Amino acid sequence: MPRFAANLSMLYNDLDFLDRFEAAARDGFQAVEYLFPYDFASEQLARRLQDNGLQQVLFNAPPGDWNAGERGLACIPGREAEFAQGMERAIAYARALGCPRIHVMAGLKPEGASDDALRATYIANVRHAARLAAPHGIAILLEPINGRDMPGFFLSRQDQAHALLTDIAEPNVQVQMDLYHCQIVEGDLAMKIRQYLPTGRVGHLQIAGVPERHEPDVGEVNYPYLFRLLDQLGYDGWIGCEYRPARGAAAHATSEGLGWMKEWL
Repeated sequence: MPRFAANLSMLYNDLDFLDRFEAAARDGFQAVEYLFPYDFASEQLARRLQDNGLQQVLFNAPPGDWNAGERGLACIPGREAEFAQGMERAIAYARALGCPRIHVMAGLKPEGASDDALRATYIANVRHAARLAAPHGIAILLEPINGRDMPGFFLSRQDQAHALLTDIAEPNVQVQMDLYHCQIVEGDLAMKIRQYLPTGRVGHLQIAGVPERHEPDVGEVNYPYLFRLLDQLGYDGWIGCEYRPARGAAAHATSEGLGWMKEWL
C-alpha cells in the first residue's frame, strides 16, 4: 500500500507554514517533506512533527541564493566550500528532525563551464556530502528535474542519475525519482519503474499531475496503475505529494482535492 508524504512547500498554501503540519495530519498524512527548513529553528519544526505524530522524510540541502535564481551548488566549480558548509547545516537539521534523506540539488549549468568540469565537480561534491552524512544514517538523494520547469538544470534524466551513482560509488547515495519530471522528459513511466526500482537505488518517489503539476488525478498519467505496480514490486518507501492544488491558495483547496488519495489510506 503506497505511503504518501505531504509536501508542505506546495500543499496547504492557504495556511502559514507552521500550521500546515497539523492540517496534513488531520487529512491522514503520516509524513511530510518540503523544500527547505532553514527559515525556522530545528526545535520549532521538531515540535510540530512530534505534536502531530508526523515523520520528516525529506528536505533539500541549501541551494545557494534561491531568491536570485540559484538551484543548487553541487555541479558548480569554485563553490565547493559553500557547498560543504551547506551540507553541514543540512545534516544538523536532519539529525534534529530525525530525517533520513537530504536531496542535493545539482544546480544550473554555468555559462562557459565544460560538461566534464561540471560532472567532475558534481561527483566530488556529492561524494563529500555522502561521507559527511553516512555516520548519521542519512542518505543523499539526486533528483533529475525537467528542463521546462528548470531550464539549464544539470541533471534531467534517470539514466544520467544512475550513471552518476556508479561513479560516485557511495552506498548512501540514491535517486529521488519524481514521476512528474520523468514523464515530461522521458515518459514510459511503468517501464522506468520496472527498470530502476529493483536495483535498490531509488530512495524516494514524488508525484504530480502532468502537465499542470496539479493533483495526480488531473492530467495524462494513470497514477492508480502506477501505485498498483509499485505494490507489485514491493516498494515500501514514501511517495512525496509535490503538486500545486488546482484551486491554488483558496481555503481548504488541498483537503478538498485529496479525493484521489482516499482509497489508498
